[in-house]
Amino acid sequence: MSGAGTIRRVLERKRWHSRGEQRSGAGKSRSEAGAGKSRSEAGTGKSRSEAGTGKSRSEAGVTLVELIVTVAILSILASAAVPITRFEKKREKERELRYDLWTMRAAIDRYKDAADRQAFITKVDSFNYPPDLQTLVDGVDVQGKKVKFLRRVPIDPMTGKDEWGERSMQDDADSTSFGGQNLFDVYSKSEGTALDGTKYSTW
Repeated sequence: MSGAGTIRRVLERKRWHSRGEQRSGAGKSRSEAGAGKSRSEAGTGKSRSEAGTGKSRSEAGVTLVELIVTVAILSILASAAVPITRFEKKREKERELRYDLWTMRAAIDRYKDAADRQAFITKVDSFNYPPDLQTLVDGVDVQGKKVKFLRRVPIDPMTGKDEWGERSMQDDADSTSFGGQNLFDVYSKSEGTALDGTKYSTW
């Protein structure tokens, strides 16, 4: 019985050791599986990180291209705006010139109308036209009152001066030399050309 018991205990110990080795092997397999999983996840994370980096570079490239295109478009628009601005300024000056000429000619006509009604006395060879622009500004005496026909001599927007060409009734229509008998008409001394192709001096 003693020998049989000893043999049984030896067999039981072998079986116990076998179970321990199996458990140890299972634990090792699980550990290796976990390590593999971690490596896999690490690899996946690295792939995602690399993918994200590639995407960022791509977005940066697109942004740079958009910036270059935007700058190019703005440059084109700016270069096109310069002549438009100059055109608008010139057209505005032309409007001012037409208005100033109309104002002075209207003042000349009012002076003549008043003289034709004998509101005041004029020179015989003046044909009842004023002697010059300054007379329209200074005014004339009408029944004890000073009557003015022009507030001031306007500045020619084309020359920047308050100097105007003058013609008398005896002068030719295109004369540039003032006879001095009377003031029949005024014109700009500018030699420039208008947007419509005409000379300012002929307006």
